[in-house]
Parts: sequence; C-alpha cells; structure tokens
Amino acid sequence: MGLVRVAGFAVSLDGYGAGPDQSIEAPLGRRGQELHSWFYPTRTFRSMIGQDGGSEDRDDDFARRSMEGFGAFILGRNMFSPSRHAWTDDGWRGWWGDNPPYHAPTFILTRHARDPIVMNGGTTFHFVTDGIASALAQAKAAAGDLDVKIAGGVSTVRQYLQAGEIDAMHLVVSPIILGSGEALFAGINLPELGYQVTESVSTDLATHVFLSR
Repeated sequence: MGLVRVAGFAVSLDGYGAGPDQSIEAPLGRRGQELHSWFYPTRTFRSMIGQDGGSEDRDDDFARRSMEGFGAFILGRNMFSPSRHAWTDDGWRGWWGDNPPYHAPTFILTRHARDPIVMNGGTTFHFVTDGIASALAQAKAAAGDLDVKIAGGVSTVRQYLQAGEIDAMHLVVSPIILGSGEALFAGINLPELGYQVTESVSTDLATHVFLSR
C-alpha cells in the first residue's frame, strides 16, 4: 500500500495556504494566486492547461513530481466548487474544464450527496458525505499500491494532519506575506505529531520543504 501525501502545497511566509474572501472570481482568496507564482511559469502547469512551452527547471521538476505516483486524490468541497450549499443543477463540474489534471479517482468531501461525475482523461469525481476516514479508505482502495494525495484545501489538509493520517508533505514556501486568510498550521504542533524536515531546496521563486514522519 502506498503513502498518504501532501505535495506541491503552497504557503506564504506567514503560514497561509489561501487568502481571505474566496469566491468564484478569486477561488484562492484575495492574493491567493500569488502563492503559486513559482508554478505558473512551469512546463508542467502550461501542459495542464493545454499550452506549450514553459520553464524546465527545478520548480518544474518539483511541480511534475507533485502530480506523479498518485492513484487517488482527496479534495475539500471548496477546491471543487465555489458553492457551499446543496448541489444545484447548474452544470458545474469543477474549476478545470472537461479534462481535470488528476487522471485518477478523486474524492470530494461534502455534506451533500451527489452522483459521481466521469470526466475526460481518467478523472472521476466521487462525493463523500460520511467524513474524512471514509474518503481516505475509499481513496486507498482505489489507489492500490500507489499513493493518495491530500490535495487541499487548507481545511482538508489540517483535518488529515490532526487525524495523524499524512505520512509526508512537500510544502512550497512562496516569498510573500498575506496577513490573513487560511492558516495551515495554526494550533498544530508538527514535532509532537512526529514530523521533521528531511530536505529543503531553494529556487529563485520559492523554497521547497519536505517533511516526513
């Protein structure tokens, strides 16, 4: 069985993984896109959105690795949809168009039941209403020998950290300060949970920090 990992998760210098006031116009919150300034120029990102070119450097290497080796993904509802209430028949199928970047079973944490959505490229969105343990069990079964990625957002990563379910993390510290938003580690003692830094690599745009237990 594979590991449960967080990979390529960007945080600000002051520890925020998203800005305040998330909306359909600003899905990452105000200034949240700045967290991913290391990612947007890479060949990996441009390939995800159907464009050619892009940088092929250390950031691109880490970006590519952050999507490799996973047989299933877990996302919070906010990462799938801007709505917060019961599902409506509005045709919403995620932020990514017809071919999301996951290419594997992807489990969405929600309080509201919904039939699975089959997308192009091998992604199927499954909607899990009975909690994070159920989502993880389903993701592990779907992933087989591959890893499960806890893809976010902040609340989802925090829940799995507090449950002691994350084996390793690759965090990308972007050189910005947001001042407010969703704090990734507020009230969480990583050393007490058994984590230590195993690698740190700086590029011109970010610092990639790896933690494991």
